[in-house]
Amino acid sequence: MTANDALALNLPEVLAEVTAAFARYERALVGNDVAVLDELFHDHPLTLRYGATENLYGYEAIRAFRAARPAQGLARELVNTVITTYGRDFATANTEFRRKGSDKTGRQSQTWLRTPAGWRVVAAHVSLLAPPPPLA
Repeated sequence: MTANDALALNLPEVLAEVTAAFARYERALVGNDVAVLDELFHDHPLTLRYGATENLYGYEAIRAFRAARPAQGLARELVNTVITTYGRDFATANTEFRRKGSDKTGRQSQTWLRTPAGWRVVAAHVSLLAPPPPLA
C-alpha cells in the first residue's frame, strides 16, 4: 500500500467490496435474515446503532434488537445512496428509503470498517423525516 492509497477516495476495488457488503446487508434487512444482519455488525461493545425509536450500545444490544424485531413490513425502496471509501479499510454508506404506504422518508447512515472477518458496520443511524406540512 502506498501513502496515496491511505488517502484515496473510492478506490475501485474497495468501492466494489463495500458496495457488495451494503447490498448484502440490504437483502438481509428486507428479508429479515437475522444471521446475516448479526454477521455484518462488528461484534464489539463499542459498536452502536441509533434507530428510529431506540439507541443500541454494543453488539449484544443490537443482536437482541434484531432478534425481537417484527418480520413484516420490511420492504423498502432506496434512493440517493452514496457509498464513499477512504483508503482500503474505512467507508461510509448513506441512503434514503421509503416504505410502501408511508409518507415519511427514512435516512440510514452506516460506518464500515474492514476487519479480519471482512467488512463490518461499526456505527449506524436510522431516522425518519415527517413529510413537510401542506402549503397554506
